[in-house]
This record gives sequence, structure tokens and C-alpha cells, in this order.
Amino acid sequence: MAGIDVSLKDMMAIDGAVGAVVVDYTSGMALGALGGSKDLDLQVAAAGNTEVIKAKLRTMEALQLKDGIEDILITLGTQYHIIRPLTGRGGKGLFLYLALDRGRANLALARHGLRGIEERLDV
Repeated sequence: MAGIDVSLKDMMAIDGAVGAVVVDYTSGMALGALGGSKDLDLQVAAAGNTEVIKAKLRTMEALQLKDGIEDILITLGTQYHIIRPLTGRGGKGLFLYLALDRGRANLALARHGLRGIEERLDV
């Protein structure tokens, strides 16, 4: 099992990673963050992506979908943003957020890597 700091380092080791955050989506607060830049404020990203998760959960409830979110992908011109809610024990209400440089990242490998990090994360 890995803690938040190790998981953030593992997320940043994914090819093309520019920022990684573990977020509590009940509050929008980042529990830990690594990377980012002047153009990618990870605290703002954590709060904003909390609203994305909450909106999707409300929509799923309104549609009466009895399913869970595996991940949410946001594709920008130069970046991929992956939001992955945690499903393991102790991870309820948390999500992983990974920003990738689109020119350097392999999206399939990044999603696979996040799945493994989620499985190892112990909060």
C-alpha cells in the first residue's frame, strides 16, 4: 500500500504528467499536490474539478443510472485532464486528478497507470 506522497510521485512519473492532485470532493480541498505551473494552479484545479465530479454524480442520479464513474477525461488543445474517483476502502469522497501534456502523453497508458495507483493508494 502507498500513501498520498508516494502516489503523487507515481502519478508524476507517468509520461507527460504536468500536475497531480489527490482531492477530497466533499470539500474541494487538495490533500496533496505535486507539479503544476504558473499556468496550472493545482489548488484551483482541485476545487474546479470537484464541481465536475459533483455535477456528473447529480446527473447520474437524475438519470437513475446505477453505475459508478471510472474516470472523466477532459481533452484540451494541449493537455489531457483525467479525473478518477477512488473506489477502494477509505477512498470514498476522494479523487485523483492528473494533468498531462498531450504531446508527450499516451492516454491509454496514463489511464492504466492511474488505475494501478488507485489500487495501491491507502488513505
